[in-house]
Amino acid sequence: MDDIYEIIENLIKASGYLSSISGFDIYNEICDEVDGKKNGSYVFMSKHDNDDIFEYNLTIFDDEFNLSSLTITTPDGQNYFIPFD
Repeated sequence: MDDIYEIIENLIKASGYLSSISGFDIYNEICDEVDGKKNGSYVFMSKHDNDDIFEYNLTIFDDEFNLSSLTITTPDGQNYFIPFD
C-alpha cells in the first residue's frame, strides 16, 4: 500500500501543488467516502485545514474504486488538476 500512497503524493507534487500532503490521508479519505456507496461515478469535495478544496472524481465498483482525477483549488483561486488514469 505504501506504493499507492507514494504515487498519490508524487502525482500531486508534479502538478505544482506546494502544500504538504499525505497519500495515506487522501487514500483513507476516499475510502471513507466510498464505503457503502452503490456502484457508479461520483464527485465529492472536501475542505482541508488550509482551506484548500479537494474535488475527487471516481468510479466505484463492487470491490474497488478508480480515482480518475483530483482537482485542488486554493483560497486564492489557483487550480491544480491531477489525472490518475
